[in-house]
Amino acid sequence: MKELTDWLADPVPGRFPYSAVTDEFHGVGKHFVSDGTLKSLALARERLAEQATGATDAERLLLARFLDTALDKWDGVYDYPSYTSLSVLGLPTADDGPAAADAARTTRDRLTVQLLADLLRFELDAAAGRTAWLPQMRPDARLVEKRCRLAVRVASPALARLGYEGRLTADDPAGQAAQLWEFADGELLDPHERRVLKLSIMPVYVSHDEHMFIRVLQTFETTFALLALSIRTAIGHLDAARTREAADHLAVAETVLAESAPLFSLLATMQVESFRTFRDFTEGASAIQSRNYKLVESLCRVPDQDRLDSPAYRSTPEVRERILAGQPTLDEACAAARTDARFTAADHELLTAAMLGFAGALRRWRQTHYRLAVRMLGARSGTGATEGTPYLSAVRTIPVFRSVTEAPDAPEAPAVAEAKEATAPTCPMGSTAASVTPTPTCPMGSSRPSGSAAHPESEKAA
Repeated sequence: MKELTDWLADPVPGRFPYSAVTDEFHGVGKHFVSDGTLKSLALARERLAEQATGATDAERLLLARFLDTALDKWDGVYDYPSYTSLSVLGLPTADDGPAAADAARTTRDRLTVQLLADLLRFELDAAAGRTAWLPQMRPDARLVEKRCRLAVRVASPALARLGYEGRLTADDPAGQAAQLWEFADGELLDPHERRVLKLSIMPVYVSHDEHMFIRVLQTFETTFALLALSIRTAIGHLDAARTREAADHLAVAETVLAESAPLFSLLATMQVESFRTFRDFTEGASAIQSRNYKLVESLCRVPDQDRLDSPAYRSTPEVRERILAGQPTLDEACAAARTDARFTAADHELLTAAMLGFAGALRRWRQTHYRLAVRMLGARSGTGATEGTPYLSAVRTIPVFRSVTEAPDAPEAPAVAEAKEATAPTCPMGSTAASVTPTPTCPMGSSRPSGSAAHPESEKAA
């Protein structure tokens, strides 16, 4: 690649040939990028590391994260966070501190709108023949319309909180989807966000539906990143006997989690063969590796020992280490408040209501995940060292808290009914459990090595 060779001769981070590199990755899929390109990118990373920091620190950081993500298979460290380009997105973290909590909600809302707007841009461009990217197995018009409706539904509350309510005035889902992208492209994306949006999508293959799949997973991760910070902030407020502030942060967490429910229906519109094809090249990436989800769960209460020792937490060792080091939890803060004279009876009532509200939202989220997986997988095995739907069945009943009494069962999120319709003939696992390969609804295993490889068509031809 001439552009990359030229850059190596004068490695200025702000002039890195992102477009040339992403064009090659997008043209064949990350799994099939040539060894020559990967070697050049590895050299670029070395050259970048040799430079002293300076005025371009932000550009250097973005380039370093992009190169690490692009080289994950080459490095042998490919996993769910690198598949979903989470470091490139630069999500809020639980360690950002209470002063960052309000800004983190705005960041989450901006990213949610941007990610879903870009998802819809690609769907509309592909349907209109404006792009040749990811050409395999284009969806039909019915599926595109359904995707537009569901993505707009998730984006709309975030759009309203950003102060742009009423921008989507079209009468039809495709028209609203087009307006959402026009708004994001014309008003919401600053230059840095525009670059991040382009660099954060690195499909492993050339199947159309993988674009939507990655964007939906990123949107979920964006929400769980905010949840982790909100719960961590609520714990701090309780330590200072600020019950109202703690309850407000839990209400934020409950709201955005409930708003994300239609994303399950959106995932369920993936086409069977498309999903089966690209998942062949995602070995090593499993949603069981989601740090943000494990942080949320473990900040609510200390996991039981058998769960802490299970693949769920072994797959996120940094979270497990936090727990073993005595990470504070909301459950512990609530228990302490019960014997603290600074808290009134009204405080206890407010805190209990807030915790039960969030617990209900999380349990509905788990239940919806499980119900969708049952229809797609039946009782077949999963990957990531789980048993698939039996694993999800067990974890959906794990109490969110111990210090408050939760309802024994939580109803499904509203997305389930629509998901049943959405998956009728086109869910990623087919209409019956017998027709599927053993995988959950996340990018999970195959027997193919994770390095670069020949294209499937080339293998067949050989």
